[in-house]
Amino acid sequence: MLRNALGAEKILPKPAKKGLMKYTYLLVDFFTILIPFIFSFHPKLRFHKTWKAFFPAVFLTGLIFVLWDMYFTYLGVWGFNERYLTGIEIGNLPLEEVLFFFCIPYACVFTFHCLSLFMNDLSAPKRQKWITTFFILGLLVTGLANFGKSYTSSTFLSLAVVLALCQFYFKIPWLNRFYVVYGVLLVPFFIVNGILTGTGIEEEVVWYNSSEFMGFRIGTVPFEDIFYGAELILINLMIYKYLLKRQAFRRISKNGKFQKNFNS
Repeated sequence: MLRNALGAEKILPKPAKKGLMKYTYLLVDFFTILIPFIFSFHPKLRFHKTWKAFFPAVFLTGLIFVLWDMYFTYLGVWGFNERYLTGIEIGNLPLEEVLFFFCIPYACVFTFHCLSLFMNDLSAPKRQKWITTFFILGLLVTGLANFGKSYTSSTFLSLAVVLALCQFYFKIPWLNRFYVVYGVLLVPFFIVNGILTGTGIEEEVVWYNSSEFMGFRIGTVPFEDIFYGAELILINLMIYKYLLKRQAFRRISKNGKFQKNFNS
């Protein structure tokens, strides 16, 4: 292995790509979205009926995260192993990485939608407030304590801000449900991110600069990835739920005023 100027363990691309290896990341994206997409049309789920809310949400959120991703790739905070890529790029990102910000949110928002149909009411405002406050404080302390590590500080501090906005400004009532569903999503999360960070394959698909994160991994997955993923899905859900309520409100009254609280 070679180290770049920032200290990252950057993997040299192989001289040739053999067989399906160069489609590894693309196949991860494909299989992540395959089952959710097929079941989107199930008559009891009908997730496709919410696409008018989902697609603007995933586009806006994806734009934020792609720009973040491009900047950190430029800085050398992380990078990509060409051995597992098709070679198609958008800016300085591989196509597969851009598709990640559509495929993963699709699967996760679909899961949230499905589980919400069958879950009991989890609204407990006081409990939600205390849990969210605890998370915010923990994120702030960790982010500030690791302020010199770009991935750690940016992820923890930005998620703290998003949670604070959800709880205290937008007064979102479904955060308890989000915490439970995201806990369920951590199972496939570790499978997908595990593959991308080297589990079960010869090398990492995505490499990380060792000086820009805490260095603690669960298996091969950096600890920060859990919170990065939570922020990605939460922002998608915020916009998605807002647009769903806006659409429902328009159906009820064309002249009414939309209220700030999000749909439960």
